Amino acid sequence: MEPVVELQQITHVYVSDREASLALDGLDLKVYPGEFVSLVGPSGCGKTTLLSIIAGLLQPTKGGAFVYGKKVQGPTPEVGYMLQQDYLFPWRTIFENASIGLELTGRTDERHLARTLSLLEEMGLEAAANLYPQQLSGGMRQRVALVRTLSTDPGLLLLDEPFSALDYQTKLQLEDLISETLREKNKTAVLVTHDLSEAVAVSDKVILLESHPGRIRKTFTVPEHIRLARPLMARELSGFNELFHEIWREMESAGEKE
Repeated sequence: MEPVVELQQITHVYVSDREASLALDGLDLKVYPGEFVSLVGPSGCGKTTLLSIIAGLLQPTKGGAFVYGKKVQGPTPEVGYMLQQDYLFPWRTIFENASIGLELTGRTDERHLARTLSLLEEMGLEAAANLYPQQLSGGMRQRVALVRTLSTDPGLLLLDEPFSALDYQTKLQLEDLISETLREKNKTAVLVTHDLSEAVAVSDKVILLESHPGRIRKTFTVPEHIRLARPLMARELSGFNELFHEIWREMESAGEKE
């Protein structure tokens, strides 16, 4: 099976007027079709830098990034990127915000617009289509951001802490919604999160990065019975706490060696 994402010896250096900082060093990674992979690790380990490289927003200093077998040269509709902030335009209706990706890719035909409206309905937002962002709660706004991301039908979704600004109850509800939606639509996903509990609950694999410079320290495979459960229920299953603490100990160990 060919990977959806393949990173080959990715090295990236940030250069300022005063110094050069090695953010990633010789990192290799493969993500296969339908996988949900989480990247965790201490601040400064290069998680968001990796997402930016996969998305084509940043060219690595060295190495190659490939999506669907093609070298990443820039952003593409095949890759959707969902951020912590929803970045909805306050002067556009919810439907108009959700359709921005279609406008940018020249696909504002009736079929694609109808699909976007259907996605809003799936997210329980059909009554909000003609409202404006300021009339919605934070959780509803993030659902709109998910619809906007899915509207162009990308095969790969990159999620950069999309739940971190939400209250805990809304966060858990959205974890369930996004996890179920991506599985139903057979999407591949890479999530960046600081929440180890979230990473274990939604993922097939959890990849722990170490910092200074960013490298993969260890990959953890989530047991099948946890993977197949809804994220909210997964937290109650046997083996969940054990895996959480195993990752936690490994992260603490990495911190002690830095």
